[in-house]
Amino acid sequence: MAEPGRPGTTTAPRARADVARRVAGSAAAGCALAGAVAVTVAVVAGPGPGLTGYVSEAGIAGSGHATTYRIGILALAAALLLVGVALPPGVWAAPALLATGAVFTAVSGAVTCSAGCPLPPFERATAADLVHGGTSIAATASVVLAMVTLAVSGPAGPVLRRLAGLAAAVALPLCAAVGLAMLVLGRGAVVGVLERLVLAVAVLWGLATATALALARR
Repeated sequence: MAEPGRPGTTTAPRARADVARRVAGSAAAGCALAGAVAVTVAVVAGPGPGLTGYVSEAGIAGSGHATTYRIGILALAAALLLVGVALPPGVWAAPALLATGAVFTAVSGAVTCSAGCPLPPFERATAADLVHGGTSIAATASVVLAMVTLAVSGPAGPVLRRLAGLAAAVALPLCAAVGLAMLVLGRGAVVGVLERLVLAVAVLWGLATATALALARR
């Protein structure tokens, strides 16, 4: 309760919570940027098959840039978790979805696929390939669902809702196109390009959202 003559006393805990959320947003932006750079370096500089391969091929055992790739993936997982922490109070579902996405992202980085990252139905996959592919898909789905929930969440505020709505509008059809292409065409340039576009949308959304949270004044 506020003391007589000191009306600002009750706002102190709220102010500290706002500062903590801004710090988490700043840390999330740093992790997202560092993770994106590390993964990009690993993919571009690695010996992978270019746009016809999967991004995950940069992290296979024996790759010269596998460590850089894994560090980048773990940084992106941390960014998702920190964005969830930095969201305003009253936002529902999105923090849990982002935490889930962070866990799946970390697992996908820890469990590496075999050479070529084969996936059914056109390729023969190992147990590790299935775990890696499944957690990667689950991580992407969790992040896209978080975008959708934020886009319709009043407590998120207009800036976060617009960012989430725009990202979801781009990511949803891209995800559908990736799934269809994997089932119909299998591995190839179409799937490779679409996968990179989905990941780029997710990273850009995470970076923009983290920056907005870091700069927010509530």
